[in-house]
Amino acid sequence: MTFPRITIDPEVMGGAPCVRQSRIPVATLLAMLAEGMTVTDILTDLPFLDEEDMAEVLNFAADAVRDRTARPA
Repeated sequence: MTFPRITIDPEVMGGAPCVRQSRIPVATLLAMLAEGMTVTDILTDLPFLDEEDMAEVLNFAADAVRDRTARPA
């Protein structure tokens, strides 16, 4: 699966996956959602992002964990 809206550049944010060559890491957006922010909240705070960016963030995260076995602590 490809994710054209997600970029990984070793020169930007230490190579963390970011949205569209920004300095907004995928992990930051996922944490915002996990903390209870809605997509609308995030888009209001970060107006240069759009709904398609957020959908791709979620798909990227799902792909990253797909086919991995969770191990109990």
